[in-house]
Amino acid sequence: MVQDVSTPLPFDTHLRIAVGQCSEKGIKSRNEDAIGIRIPDGSLLTTKGIVAVLSDGVSAAECGAKASAISVSNFLADYYSTPESWSVETASTKVINALNRWLYGLGQNYRDARKGYVCTFSALVFKSCSVHVLHVGDSRIYRLRDGHLQRLTQDHASQVSDKQRYLTRAIGMDLNLAVDYQQLTSRVGDLYLISSDGVHDVLTDDEIGQALTRVCHQSPSDNQLAEASEQLVTHALDAGSQDNLSCQLLYVAGLPSQDKADVYRRLAEKPFPPPLDVGMVLDGYRVDKVLHQSQRSQVYLVTDTHSDNAGRQLCMKTPSVNYLDDGAYIERFMLESWIGSRINSTHVVKVLDNHRAKSALYYLTEYQRGLTLSQWLVQYPQTAVEEVLSMLKQLELGLRAFHRRETLHQDLKPDNIIVGQDGRVRIIDFGACLIKGVTEINSPLQRDSLLGTADYTAPEVILGMASSVRSELFSLAAIAYEMLSGHAVYQGKLSHCRHVKDYLRLEYIPAYQLNPMIPEWLDEPLKKALSIDPRHRQADTCEFIDALIRSENHQKIKPFQPLIARDPIKFWQSLCIIQLCLLIYLLIST
Repeated sequence: MVQDVSTPLPFDTHLRIAVGQCSEKGIKSRNEDAIGIRIPDGSLLTTKGIVAVLSDGVSAAECGAKASAISVSNFLADYYSTPESWSVETASTKVINALNRWLYGLGQNYRDARKGYVCTFSALVFKSCSVHVLHVGDSRIYRLRDGHLQRLTQDHASQVSDKQRYLTRAIGMDLNLAVDYQQLTSRVGDLYLISSDGVHDVLTDDEIGQALTRVCHQSPSDNQLAEASEQLVTHALDAGSQDNLSCQLLYVAGLPSQDKADVYRRLAEKPFPPPLDVGMVLDGYRVDKVLHQSQRSQVYLVTDTHSDNAGRQLCMKTPSVNYLDDGAYIERFMLESWIGSRINSTHVVKVLDNHRAKSALYYLTEYQRGLTLSQWLVQYPQTAVEEVLSMLKQLELGLRAFHRRETLHQDLKPDNIIVGQDGRVRIIDFGACLIKGVTEINSPLQRDSLLGTADYTAPEVILGMASSVRSELFSLAAIAYEMLSGHAVYQGKLSHCRHVKDYLRLEYIPAYQLNPMIPEWLDEPLKKALSIDPRHRQADTCEFIDALIRSENHQKIKPFQPLIARDPIKFWQSLCIIQLCLLIYLLIST
């Protein structure tokens, strides 16, 4: 897929962290610690942030040094390879758990895995105005704020004696790993320290706090922090440290602007295009037809007149001039193309770009000939169950592509689904998407909490609760119900519900009662997915579709059942009649 590189992320990237680090073997023959810091350029600075990581190879493990080196290098590479739409917690914990399973597997070559590839792991991820803390083992993370030193992590170690302790949790020690995670608010002037036990085991918190306070008298540079790191290591070595010594210092020198005027000026760099008429040309795209027009946006069918792609038809979406001075609207519109270009599925419309300079704010998608699902339902009101299930499976695959990017569509409805002439089902419109990774990026703007269409929106969302995968499942099930029964779920009364009591009054009518062609067995997973309480639904959309298909397949090979199982009342009635007849026969014969 070609990404829309000409549309920048609508966020301030002015996050500035000054860094310094030092690692020494000390009195030992080799250094089993590993440290690393990565400060990316461009959009990754906004979407992924700045990462510092320290890993200490366990001395009792034969391959502790290799484990720590692998953990640091692979985490710094793999974290930045995860989708930009993922949250820091999701991306980092997935990478750490993958590292743990790999190192644990390598350790199986040893009689005791704890003697193989085992190390501690502590990391900081600075993203927007937050810092994310990740920790396993007995390395430590401290924060100095306003002269007060605070330890942010707890040691995963058990003290056996005054001179001996053992780790209770570390990477590579066990197949299952629990990672401590917390998200904190950053402030300019905060100073963070990540240290191995060779440093903090011999220096008291007071000594560490005094050393860090001297660094923060003025905004320190990278060189000053590097020098302070070396001094801290030297101090610990002089104090009698018997281990490798490593530390990293990270000073928050600047955070993204939270000034509304600055944000709006950046968002308004590209002008809104005027309303376009058929025949008009914008950046080489000739308008052939107005496909959709609403208060919020316009969608045009355009033909590319550029020599490289002459004759290719595309869809162009433009923002409405009604929102010319609405920063939150502009931010959301720009995010539409950003997320659309990152969803890669044959069942989601593709966002395209010809790497051509844009004179105005808009984005392009592929043009699909076909009908919206709303139109399709009118033209084909009675469709075979097998065909409906096939379409629903395609729809679920498209929806799952959003969920794998930790993104919720939030406006799944028949009008946002295209049934192509090729028979393929595609999801369109990214205007209401909730992107978990983007919600972590601070903005001074009051962001819209757009709700989907009430007839297809889960009750918990209408009631003000957080949207989830199970909320999307409800929308998918509502569409499935309509496709199968020909009627809106809950008799079309969902749009009138505003309170919990309104939803509790709703009556579910089985789909097979509205359409005799629908088998009864199909209604059980459908009813479950449409439960008012999200806890009673399937876990996700995949489980729902699998339940529908399993029900269909099970019905096709339905095993023989005795009469007592199929109809107990008829069984006992028949048995009584037989007994009565036998009794009459015996009386007559005597």
